[in-house]
Amino acid sequence: MFDPLKIYTIMTRQDVLSELKKVLAPYTENKAALNEINDQTDLIKDLRINSSNLVDIIIDTESRYNIEIDTDAAERISNVGACIDVIMAKMEQKV
Repeated sequence: MFDPLKIYTIMTRQDVLSELKKVLAPYTENKAALNEINDQTDLIKDLRINSSNLVDIIIDTESRYNIEIDTDAAERISNVGACIDVIMAKMEQKV
């Protein structure tokens, strides 16, 4: 059955990436790399995000997308692609 409200809740990977950049920006030491991020961009190595800030990023992400990221999902987050995968999976669970 077609649900017209579902159209408004679906975001593309690019949409999520654009919003994720806003979440990552305050924690990123390598601002030049932030402009060039892709699925393979490592949060710690490439963006030089302090590992202790990953918890803050998860909290900010949960707030921005109105989702809950459990421990198992949080452990998978090491690069931008994994972040997007977790965000999209959690948003799909809400629909």
